[in-house]
Amino acid sequence: MESRPPFPPFTLETARQKARMAEDAWNSRDSLRVSLAYTPDTSWRNRSEFLTGREAVVAFLTRKWEHEQEYRLIKEVWAYTGDHIAARFAYEYHDASGQWFRAHGNEQWAFTGAGLMHRREASINDVPIAQSERRFFWPLGPRPADHPGLDELGL
Repeated sequence: MESRPPFPPFTLETARQKARMAEDAWNSRDSLRVSLAYTPDTSWRNRSEFLTGREAVVAFLTRKWEHEQEYRLIKEVWAYTGDHIAARFAYEYHDASGQWFRAHGNEQWAFTGAGLMHRREASINDVPIAQSERRFFWPLGPRPADHPGLDELGL
């Protein structure tokens, strides 16, 4: 049986670990790696798109990162209880024309006892920004441990 620690019930520390692990995986922009944190029959709502299963997640993320270039993400725990975590996040990217965006969003996550996410609900809004308004400048990949979070960046 697959598992992905830390396991519920979550504490503040383990909820933060789970959020940081998710952030690091998404910043890898490796669709398959990201999908392995979810159950094989995971259920997603991402904006107005509804997905079921890991294969759909891989296809979705592959399309997403073809469009969202130089993607950099920060996630933070908003609340947690038992086997649920609510997170807020922001990410920056540019499209093929070079227009930069900052996406702001909230997610609700539900986990199995084995620590795999079986449900993800995400609401996201994209805001066009000038390149001079960017705040996420680390090299592509995981955010460095000493890089400010959303609160420190005023987001």
